[in-house]
Amino acid sequence: MSDAAIFAISLGVTLLGLVISWGAYRRRGAGVGVRGAALSLVPLAAAMTGVTEFFVDLAFSPVKWAGVAVAGLAVLLYMTSGAMLSRRVDAGGKDGKKAAGGGQAGPKSAGRSGKAKGAVEGPARGGGDPELAEIERILRDRGIS
Repeated sequence: MSDAAIFAISLGVTLLGLVISWGAYRRRGAGVGVRGAALSLVPLAAAMTGVTEFFVDLAFSPVKWAGVAVAGLAVLLYMTSGAMLSRRVDAGGKDGKKAAGGGQAGPKSAGRSGKAKGAVEGPARGGGDPELAEIERILRDRGIS
């Protein structure tokens, strides 16, 4: 498609959008009208910078579609590797904590104070069950809140 045709189509879409934006301004206010005008100028800006030509070439070029497919494959592989690495870290973290920590608190509880936020001393508030208080104390001692 020629540059003149692309420019003419983009200019037409922009003018149509500006007319619609004027109507929105009159009915719904200045904020909506200005936002519509901003969005209406995008096709003209795309034509003037050459972005539209890229998309027109993309639509009719099998080589560019192959490039898009390769880029998609690259993103898919990158995301897959991230999932694989996070699983490896999770699996290694559990074994590594037992071997290196020797029963000490892990890295997640390293920054916590001795008392958990909102923890209850002794029996639960309101004269609750003393067994629950003991369970809370055990969990607090192990750094679990």
